[in-house]
Amino acid sequence: MQATAFSPHDHTHCISSAITHAKGLCAERDVRLTPVRQRVLELIWQSHKPIGAYELLASLAKEGFNSAPPTVYRALDFLSEQGLLHKLESINAYVGCCNPDTPHQGHFLLCQVCHQAQELDSQYITLALKVSADQHGFEMHHHTIEVVGTCQECLNKANMSEAT
Repeated sequence: MQATAFSPHDHTHCISSAITHAKGLCAERDVRLTPVRQRVLELIWQSHKPIGAYELLASLAKEGFNSAPPTVYRALDFLSEQGLLHKLESINAYVGCCNPDTPHQGHFLLCQVCHQAQELDSQYITLALKVSADQHGFEMHHHTIEVVGTCQECLNKANMSEAT
């Protein structure tokens, strides 16, 4: 089985990879990845648990950044516009984007036990939705799919608990 957000791992690599990628994309697009924007992205990538704007705000305030809500929302808007994160509408929280080079819609598996989120390869899901929408004469503009369930790690832990 491939490594996923649900697999235990060191998030240092996730953070450094996301920041390196973000810096490259921002330079390529001639936009600024300010210290606040970078820190928000780092906080989002500290785990694969979706994080809300007010949690981000509290973390930034502790670190001495501007603690006004518009600061966080502007950073989130910028990061979203650049394709560096996704908003999970059902829980009003954000996760880092695994493939910011290519514009795409968000499709996620959300574990209801550990609260981790795994972004899915979306090309086939998007195609299926487009075909279905076309059959109904409907033009899609945006969609986010969030599938709630239990990840393998949490299932294994539950099974071990039941066995003891």
